[in-house]
Amino acid sequence: MTGLTTKGAATRERIVRAAADLILERGVGGMTLDEIRAGTATSKSQLFHYFPGGKSDLVAAIAAFQSERVREAQRPWIDRLDSFEAWQGWRDALVTYYHDLTHKYCSISALVNEVAPSDPGLAAQVNEHAEAWHAILVDGVRRTREAGDLEPGADPECLGTAIFAALQGGLLVMQTRDSIEPLAAALDGALDMLRFHASLQAQGRLDRVCQ
Repeated sequence: MTGLTTKGAATRERIVRAAADLILERGVGGMTLDEIRAGTATSKSQLFHYFPGGKSDLVAAIAAFQSERVREAQRPWIDRLDSFEAWQGWRDALVTYYHDLTHKYCSISALVNEVAPSDPGLAAQVNEHAEAWHAILVDGVRRTREAGDLEPGADPECLGTAIFAALQGGLLVMQTRDSIEPLAAALDGALDMLRFHASLQAQGRLDRVCQ
């Protein structure tokens, strides 16, 4: 939202922060605007001033906020995925971040799946954050290959997508089982896949999974 004063921007951020945990815990369908107003100590006029489209605008803002919050939890590793040390640091940072969370809809993909049937436009907007995360992982695989740690034929798009799919699947099962172990196992499996391509580089072999 542009054109806000410094005070207005701070107020809008406060509302998003307070509403984020409410919606991420109970889901979009599980929260009414009245409940959001009560939970964020916000008047109706104030809520619609900052979010003219109502819940849709607020959910879009929450998706952007949550995306940045999760990305920040992965730093500095996610900004320098070009070695196995960085990939391991990235994995450990994610497991640490999600370990104590109780949010049922803590992944952006979960939000997308919930809003898609009723608001495809909002779902597409929210999904942009997931796709940005995917793109970062693909680029990380590309930089790891350029650093010489993966065999030259390794396909960054294929491997990055596989890592992203493992991550999202791990988050889904983590939420279902209320345990961090599925996420940790999924990420470990994704890194083992990367190490397989590193072993091909070391052996000079041509047979590979993603090529």
